[in-house]
Amino acid sequence: MRILIAAIGRFRRGPERDLYDTYVKRARWSIQLKELDVKGKMTGLECQKQEANLLLGAVPEGATVVALDERGKAISSETLAKKISAWQSQGQSSFVFLIGGADGLDDSVRDRADLLLPFGSVTWPHLLVRAMLAEQLYRVESILAGHPYHRNG
Repeated sequence: MRILIAAIGRFRRGPERDLYDTYVKRARWSIQLKELDVKGKMTGLECQKQEANLLLGAVPEGATVVALDERGKAISSETLAKKISAWQSQGQSSFVFLIGGADGLDDSVRDRADLLLPFGSVTWPHLLVRAMLAEQLYRVESILAGHPYHRNG
């Protein structure tokens, strides 16, 4: 299983990066991070469009696309595991998770996504979302492997 996390902005050294690295190292799945930057000064909508071009340009051909977006329907870790397992059963082995910038995702990114995945209705710092996503990917992997990391109830 190959997972790409394409995200706007860059990590710096710090606790968010350390937490992200902790979960990526625990995972057996191949998880890569591609950081993308928008250059120049522009309005929010212009920035969204530019970010959309970068994010969509990072999607490998044939990959299943999951966009992190507050407009998605909240699902449990178990449901996410079932969804990923179903995609794998259909022969899918390449996944890309898209994390937008401070202005959110452009409609073109949401339209391309196979799943809109929210981390709640509150706003999280984009660097922390990377760590949270890495943890959820490790958790999903653990659920699918029957590992006791995830506990029900």
